[in-house]
Amino acid sequence: MMTMTGDEPSSIQTRPSLLHRLKEGDDAESWQEFYRVYGKLVRDFAIRAGLTDTEADEVVQETAIGVARHLPGFSYDPKVCRFKTWLLNQTSWRIKDQFKKRARASQGAAAGASDVLSDPARTATIERVADPSAVDLDALFESQWHTNLLAVAMERLKDKFSLKRIQIFDLLVIKEWPAGEVARSFGVSLANVYVTKHRVAAAAKKEVQRLERAMEK
Repeated sequence: MMTMTGDEPSSIQTRPSLLHRLKEGDDAESWQEFYRVYGKLVRDFAIRAGLTDTEADEVVQETAIGVARHLPGFSYDPKVCRFKTWLLNQTSWRIKDQFKKRARASQGAAAGASDVLSDPARTATIERVADPSAVDLDALFESQWHTNLLAVAMERLKDKFSLKRIQIFDLLVIKEWPAGEVARSFGVSLANVYVTKHRVAAAAKKEVQRLERAMEK
């Protein structure tokens, strides 16, 4: 089975034409496109929710299976249910399942030890099991969704700006380096750094807005 993860960036947008092709049958090319678009989003979301790499990989696989199984019954109508919301639900269910599996495994290990109540180390292990109800998955998904949108926008801007300008923007805005340090690293003036920030930020904003409009088609 193909995985949903991938290094190749793609446009994060909901396109009825793609969804229609996926619902029509086993279109390998369309599924690969779907994985490129949404795979990293799902995995990063799972990691930020508190899962391990292994657990996140399981969420990716199980979400892919769930999407394939339930997609034929999904009716694309932004006024009723946006695809983003549907994908959020599909992914959140799998994340919660992973938390439940972790809790069961921890409780099972504790139950098998006769001294579980008197052993602080074992008790501490149980207490460290994450509580999914304490995580606002909706807000987390929304944040990750926009993070990925920005990443896609920045990837597309590589055709409009030099690598140097993209790197300056990345260090200053994304990684939050001090402007003076960025200027010294690239051997440019502070004025140059701020002009670059303004121009790239304006272009990125337009690209993100375009992507967001495309998602609502």
